[in-house]
Amino acid sequence: MAIRFVLDPPLTPELRDQIVTLWTAVTNAGGAVGFVGPVTEDDVRPLALSTLAEAADGPDRLLVGFHDQQPVALLFFTDNRFRLKAHWCVLKRVMVQPDRQGHGYGQALMREAERIGRQIGWDALHLTVRDGKGVEEFYRRLGYREVGRLPGALRVGPGDDRDEIHMWLSLT
Repeated sequence: MAIRFVLDPPLTPELRDQIVTLWTAVTNAGGAVGFVGPVTEDDVRPLALSTLAEAADGPDRLLVGFHDQQPVALLFFTDNRFRLKAHWCVLKRVMVQPDRQGHGYGQALMREAERIGRQIGWDALHLTVRDGKGVEEFYRRLGYREVGRLPGALRVGPGDDRDEIHMWLSLT
């Protein structure tokens, strides 16, 4: 596994398009990154571009993992936009290229996020997980603990409501 991480890479039109392609592939492989598949790049593009703008213009940050100049993993450090919560950060849209899953890219991405969080001086990282995917076990193995859930908070389809699981990693 050769992955190179870049915090806040220049968001060229090419990289934006590559991120939209990655986001679409992750969604269509069952990833819980804001959509329920199947989706097209046209479905994903508006949300992706607005999320990327918040990273480019602040206050959010973007961490991208590259393999052979291609983005294969990414996440957003999302500012809480509330001064009393400035000491911790929310991770959003955590994704790994589907054909790279199971090869350590996700773990490497999360460890890099943890390293950056400590370097920035945050006390903790927070993320949410869609119940029913089993992803919470991945985060537990990395030291995250479940700190709550919102029952039925995510409606992924008619009659298919899922819990939103809140997970927390102390960096202190």
